[in-house]
Amino acid sequence: MQSPGAPRFRTKTGNPNPIDVHVGARMRARRTVLGLSQEKLGAALGLTFQQIQKYERGTNRIGASRLYDLSHVLGVSISYFFDEMTDAAGANAAPRLAVADRFPAGAAAVDPLTKRETLELVRAYYKVRDPAIRKRLFELARSLSPTESPDP
Repeated sequence: MQSPGAPRFRTKTGNPNPIDVHVGARMRARRTVLGLSQEKLGAALGLTFQQIQKYERGTNRIGASRLYDLSHVLGVSISYFFDEMTDAAGANAAPRLAVADRFPAGAAAVDPLTKRETLELVRAYYKVRDPAIRKRLFELARSLSPTESPDP
């Protein structure tokens, strides 16, 4: 049993720590943008694809040395894994805060940047070599999206 002041690796409800979930989602996003399968990433790190799955879900924590290795294999800085982390997720680092209620299961799925479709679209977009065509593709997508109404 954990002491009252000990850091929580899981929330009170048993869900993974929101920081681990965020880091795993960033790992998955980068892997997908690069077109790497879980198997290929695992092989590059000497791991099984199941271990990669657990990291990406936040089920297993990523240690400092593994995070360092991941940053090199994925071609990003270590800070990449913490970019766009909400203040609320970071607040979980304070062990006495009960943040489980602020992070319902599946909250990461709401973020469109973590969806496979978005990541594959971005990867396909950057495969277009001609900058003029890429710009036209961007403008087409923008023209098809609903316009934002100005604030009153």
